[in-house]
Amino acid sequence: MLSGCALLIDYVLTITLSVASGAEAVFSFVPHEWRFLQIWFAVAGVLVLILLNLRGVKESVKVLMPVFLLFVVTHVFILLYAFAAHVMNFPSVAAGVVNDVNGAGAELGLFGLLLLILRSYSMGAGTYTGIEAVSNGVPILMEPKVQTAKRTMRYMAFSLIFMVLGLMVAYLLFGVVPHEGKTLNAVLFENVTQGWGPYGYYFVVVALVSEAALLFVAAQTGFVDGPRVLANMALDRWFPTRFANLSDRLVTYNGILIMGVSSLVLMVLSGGSVQALIALYSITVFLTFFLSQAGMVRYWWKSRSIVKNWDRRFLINGLGMVLTFFILVSMVFIKFNEGGWLTIVITAALVVFVSSVRKHYDNTTQLVAKLDNAIHVTDSSGREAITGVVRNSGDGILDSDAKTAVILVSGFNGVGVSTLSSIFRSFGGVFKNFIFVEVGVIDAGVFKGELEVQNLQKKVRSEVDHYVNFMRQMGYYSEGVELVGLDVVDEIAKAVPDLLSRFPNSVLFGGQIILPKSRLLSDWLHNYTLFALQSKLYYTGAPFVMVPIKVE
Repeated sequence: MLSGCALLIDYVLTITLSVASGAEAVFSFVPHEWRFLQIWFAVAGVLVLILLNLRGVKESVKVLMPVFLLFVVTHVFILLYAFAAHVMNFPSVAAGVVNDVNGAGAELGLFGLLLLILRSYSMGAGTYTGIEAVSNGVPILMEPKVQTAKRTMRYMAFSLIFMVLGLMVAYLLFGVVPHEGKTLNAVLFENVTQGWGPYGYYFVVVALVSEAALLFVAAQTGFVDGPRVLANMALDRWFPTRFANLSDRLVTYNGILIMGVSSLVLMVLSGGSVQALIALYSITVFLTFFLSQAGMVRYWWKSRSIVKNWDRRFLINGLGMVLTFFILVSMVFIKFNEGGWLTIVITAALVVFVSSVRKHYDNTTQLVAKLDNAIHVTDSSGREAITGVVRNSGDGILDSDAKTAVILVSGFNGVGVSTLSSIFRSFGGVFKNFIFVEVGVIDAGVFKGELEVQNLQKKVRSEVDHYVNFMRQMGYYSEGVELVGLDVVDEIAKAVPDLLSRFPNSVLFGGQIILPKSRLLSDWLHNYTLFALQSKLYYTGAPFVMVPIKVE
């Protein structure tokens, strides 16, 4: 739960920091008097990304991919050119680095030098965003998923080694020093292209614009993986369960808006300051890394009797755990007064919120369990019975013109059984046909492969058959409709016209749980699918009866 909260904040900061860094890169080559527009440019960038992602992830990537390729071409070219132009200076640069390290070691001591290196390392925490995004996205990668993820991580590692090490060496070769209002890359490109005439200026502009575009691509991580983390936490009921659904109506749309609006708020509050945002970002990143590494250490230790070479893996993750913990503690102390305290406050507030959500769902589950305990009832002959259901004197033959009850169920549970009992108590023997409709929702827990979807279909069929077989034993005509999809409302709305054409005298029924105390939090945490469905079917003329089921 704590790691999930930190990840959500991390992804919001990924969007904010990436766009702010992109804005800083663009405004490195504009006149100083225009700098006041940088924050508005960053805000506009977040808004554009929100709109692109609302259209779809694939569409947004198509727009950004060509500019990303332009970044690769320009930056690889400038690095290779820098190396070739100053290849003879490598020995002197290497000697200068050695002297600087020795000087720093003599002044700060070995421990101080180590702290300096670790602090610099932690400031580059944003580099890891793409790596953990691959880990989070394994379930949706192409088969074989694990091999695809490993190959992707290797590509990323080699490209990062080349790009980061290449830029650092190029800074040394060209004597790059910080310049107010410009990024180090902007200073480097200007130094490299100094003798190129007007073409040099155009090259710098193109390179920096492509760099900004790359950072906009990096911001996509927050829009893609943020809603996914929301869905995973919703499966465990740390967030409203509606976020576990993968439908556009609930998760994709709302998740993008949540991530985007939160990013806008942070952008305005921080004034688009990259330094301030890095302080916030580094703490949440390394909190997540530490927890994940600690989890792997625990896993390898528990699996030491069944996993070969567990000790090597244990040591690798143990080293990662110690390193990330040290950096986490260092960042909290170093950056506490620079905004680090705000990260702690925001994370703590989110933890309190999700804990309240989980407590509410646990209490609701206990109440609903009382209904489930009343399912299995037997009559005097030992057969299964449902309170209030009266045996039909007929032979259960289909009469499509007879009154038909179409009952929406979510499994063979207390809610469905109570709904069926209420129909008989309220309408007696009016209905001769009973149609049970259930939708298996493909949520974040199911969307992991074809086998999970097949298991979901079997489960839905089994639950519906339980109702159907019972009603047939009671002398009524009954059949089941099993549906599988991303959204309950959409799937049922598509199935209703066919049911009404087959059974013109149909009435739809759905059981709605009434909690003892209706509060604002309760109203938001429960998606009230039946109300949404009733609203959608209103103009079709389909009779819809909502059966209130009060739990005490």
